[in-house]
Amino acid sequence: MPRKFNIPDQYRSHIISYMKRARSEIDTKKRDKSPAVLDFGKLRIKFARHFGFCYGVENAIEIAYRAVEENPSQRVFLLSEMIHNPHVNADLRARGVEFLFSTYGKELISLSQVEKEDIVIIPAFGTTLEMCELLEAKGVDIRRYNTTCPFVERVWKRGTQLGERGYSIVIHGKARHEETQATFSHASRVAPSIIIADVHEAEWLKNFILGRESFDDFKERFSGRMSPSFSASTDLEKIGVINQTTMLATETAEISSILRCGMVEKYGDDDIDVHFADTRDTLCYATAENQQSTLELIRSGGDIAIIVGGYNSSNTSHLVELCAEQFPTYFVSGPADVISINEISHLDLEEGREHITTEWYPKDGAAVDVLVTSGASCPDTLVQGVVERLLTLLDIAPERLREVIEEYIDSLERVSEPMPVIYSSD
Repeated sequence: MPRKFNIPDQYRSHIISYMKRARSEIDTKKRDKSPAVLDFGKLRIKFARHFGFCYGVENAIEIAYRAVEENPSQRVFLLSEMIHNPHVNADLRARGVEFLFSTYGKELISLSQVEKEDIVIIPAFGTTLEMCELLEAKGVDIRRYNTTCPFVERVWKRGTQLGERGYSIVIHGKARHEETQATFSHASRVAPSIIIADVHEAEWLKNFILGRESFDDFKERFSGRMSPSFSASTDLEKIGVINQTTMLATETAEISSILRCGMVEKYGDDDIDVHFADTRDTLCYATAENQQSTLELIRSGGDIAIIVGGYNSSNTSHLVELCAEQFPTYFVSGPADVISINEISHLDLEEGREHITTEWYPKDGAAVDVLVTSGASCPDTLVQGVVERLLTLLDIAPERLREVIEEYIDSLERVSEPMPVIYSSD
């Protein structure tokens, strides 16, 4: 039985939860990744099989709100954003929680102001060992309200195991992301460690291992992304790959494959286990499920895609990237971004800024298929709000969402196999 977390009702959508729960009860082993399809006549909404809050996020929210409730007379600090969702973080601020650092490490409140009696919440991404030591030196209890995701901690444990076996650690992640910084901190305490961003850097690193790139270029390329005593000449003879859990699972797998091929080319296949460690078990289940579900959503076909989540959410941005390869895709943070049937405000990942697109919704008279999913830090209430906003703009009563989902679930219960059914409201 999955653990039930105590999170505020404002983040729950009973309508969306009902649909998720029904599909889970029918498909208990989560083998069916195909989308749920709701037909409103001129509009069809296709929901990804898995989306929204994951285990780690719900765990973090429960702990953070409990910290506020249990300490009404004490100052409560968060090291940085607990999760990458502006609505959740804004609500915590409204309840008196103060943030010590921004997402990218800018000090908002001096650590010198933090006292032993203060409550400090460790965010879901975890934090560096150096930060833990600073807080513990002040006498702050950092274990009481530690919301670090268990799957992030599993990656740290795997890195420790690799280091103890003599492997250097290659971390696939975004160097400025809190989770990657935390993982790098833990890994570099036990082994030479280096951060690579993507497949292109994996190819470059492979070529360096094979003697096709220079030491000077290596130092320039990875400056600030390798442990202080990292030796490019000796520390790449035995390597293992771990990852920031919110990266594309397929990309981490491809990076591992590239580096493994390089080690085989240099050392031969017979001794590959000596030089390259199998680390496929560091991929987060929720990230993988959401990405697989999004791929199935894409395969089902559509006209446009709407992805809901915080703009600085790594896992959400990867869902956007997948959809944008096939359809016009709009990355929104909530219902207010769907301004009208002619205008939508969204984040352009390539430009790194928010802007308004006009004539975004197809108007050729045919029924429009809209693909919908959200990141692991996005409350279902925001997804429901975005869909209801779209229904309203199309002169469809938002109450129809509840009705069509209920009838859709009734249809699921009548079939003998756990397959999604297109239900028409006509």
